[in-house]
Amino acid sequence: MMPIGPLMIEHRLIERIVPVLKEELRRINNTNEVNPVLIETAVDFFRTYADRTHHGKEEDILFRELKKKLLSPEHQKIMDELVEEHVYARKTVGNLLKAKDSFMQGSKNALKDVIDRLSDLIELYPAHIEKEDKRFFIPVMDYFSKQEQDDMLQESWEFDRKMIHEKYENIVEHLEGAG
Repeated sequence: MMPIGPLMIEHRLIERIVPVLKEELRRINNTNEVNPVLIETAVDFFRTYADRTHHGKEEDILFRELKKKLLSPEHQKIMDELVEEHVYARKTVGNLLKAKDSFMQGSKNALKDVIDRLSDLIELYPAHIEKEDKRFFIPVMDYFSKQEQDDMLQESWEFDRKMIHEKYENIVEHLEGAG
C-alpha cells in the first residue's frame, strides 16, 4: 500500500459527515434552532479525526517529506493551497463552536454564524478532498522511491497508534485543570 492509501480511506469517512452537516443546515433553516450535541460532536470529529489525525499525517509526514524534494511548480502550488485550506478548516471549525456557544447563550444573531460556518465546511471539504485525491496524492508519489513510500506508510501507522493516547491524555489534563 502507498502512504496515500490510508489518507484516501480517511477521506471516505470525512465525506460521510458532509450530508450530516447538510441535513443539520436544512433543519436549522426550518426551525431556527441549533442541535448543540450534533455541533459539538462534529467539532470533535473535525478537530480530532479530520484535522489532528488526517491533516496531521498529511502535514507531518507527506508534506514534510515533499518539502525535501524539488517539486514541480504545479505540485508546490497545490501543496501550498492544501496547507492554506487546512488552516482555513481549523479556523472555521473553531468559529462554528464559538457561534454555537453564542447561540446557546441567547444570541439570536449567532444563528447566521452557525449557518455560515456549516455552509463553509460543506463547501470546503468535498473540493479539498477532490483536489487531494484526483490532482495531488497520486502524482506526488512519483517523487518517492518504494522504500521512502514504505517508510512513510510505517510512520503513518505509528502516528495513528499514538493518537488515541494523545486525545485522552489531553482530556484528562483538561478535566484535572477544571476541578
